[in-house]
Amino acid sequence: MENTCSQTPEQDALITERQHSIVTTGNTKTSINCTDDSLAGSVSQRACVFCGARVVLNPVTDAVHLVHGPIGCAAYTYDIRGSLSSGSEMYRRSFSTDMKEKDVIFGGEKKLAACLAELAEKHHPPAIFVYSTCVSGMIGDDIVAVCKEASLTYDIDVIPVESSGFISGNKIVGYRAAGEALLRLITPKEGEVIEKTRKLNFLGEYNLGGEKWVVERYLREIGIEINVAFTGDSTVKALKKAPGSCLNIVQCTGSMHWVANQMYEAFGIPYLDVNFFGAENTAESLRKIAAFYDDPEISARTEALIEREMQAVKDVNEKYRKSLEGKRAAIYVGGAFKAFAIIRQLTELGMEIVLTGTQTGKKTEYERMGSLLNEGTVIIDDANPAEIEKFLIEKKVDVMAGGVKERFLAYKLGVGFIDHNHDRKDGLIGFEGAIRFTKEVYATTCSPVWKYVRHEYGETDQ
Repeated sequence: MENTCSQTPEQDALITERQHSIVTTGNTKTSINCTDDSLAGSVSQRACVFCGARVVLNPVTDAVHLVHGPIGCAAYTYDIRGSLSSGSEMYRRSFSTDMKEKDVIFGGEKKLAACLAELAEKHHPPAIFVYSTCVSGMIGDDIVAVCKEASLTYDIDVIPVESSGFISGNKIVGYRAAGEALLRLITPKEGEVIEKTRKLNFLGEYNLGGEKWVVERYLREIGIEINVAFTGDSTVKALKKAPGSCLNIVQCTGSMHWVANQMYEAFGIPYLDVNFFGAENTAESLRKIAAFYDDPEISARTEALIEREMQAVKDVNEKYRKSLEGKRAAIYVGGAFKAFAIIRQLTELGMEIVLTGTQTGKKTEYERMGSLLNEGTVIIDDANPAEIEKFLIEKKVDVMAGGVKERFLAYKLGVGFIDHNHDRKDGLIGFEGAIRFTKEVYATTCSPVWKYVRHEYGETDQ
């Protein structure tokens, strides 16, 4: 991928320090700037450290999640994942120490200890995750010591999650904090032995709209069982069995690659990168998993499943492609694995991708992204609303796929929007998810409402 990081006249209105985070495919030479802390004052779409940790850990269904900070932090991340549970609903409850000015002045450790005592005695959870926030981190509360004392007192796992937002302006740091907490939870205690199995762990899967259950059904059909997902529809007991798996498959690489590497070093579990968004990606991922098991029966069942499901997807794509061909699309999502899938799906429908970006992409991922796109496509890392708005207008976008923050920008500009956020309730994974996505793209892009909307770039669709 060749890129340019020099500002064009059209980019003059943008923040100067951001110019190296916005590139155009096919021009020249410099690679995109990414994985840096968000620029202060630019109000980027990237979330804070605490949010990064919370979105990874919150789907552990039977754990208590206690936010040590002001009530606003707990409110911000309450029920932010559309994760579904087949059992406990404890994770739906939001607990906070509700720090006030007095706690900031005199310290919040006693208040945290009192909250842990109340939670342990009232709910008897198998584990409590305690999240530090900007305020508790800045005043120096020692949540590690408080959690250690509570673990000994109540004989449960009380796990500190060191996710103070001021540490960094980067959500990825929060992923790491969550990963460290998970490893602390699943590492066998002295003398404990975890039995090895032929099951696999599914890392970076959060069961949004029941998506873990879709993949679980595919794998069961071909003869493979999921041990536990990190962390969709998981329980503390199931997570503690994770070291017994023979394979880790990793979907959300941004949140779980580090964990997969640590599990390989600690437990000898190899891992494969997979992507179950989009029909072609799903087929490729199933074949990779089947190849790992090296079993002719598993391989045969895999090919039979793929042949059956792909035909249904092709029928739907053919039905809608004529209406969608040539439409201009924008993509802005959290992780690169999701962006790759959406690019592939929209390209298969004959659509032109004119703008794409992510919150947490790496340079190698942006290079691969550029190889999938036509010359002239704008790629943005850690965008802010002004940049997204500018390019939606400049590129005359018909439809945008993104998250909750981008929805309102698109609608205000008269641009169709497809929700691909982590709080959605509709599953978009696997073959059936690909069909659902195609139908949503068609219904949104080709809605008659756009005939009556005057776009900011001065045209009315006919």
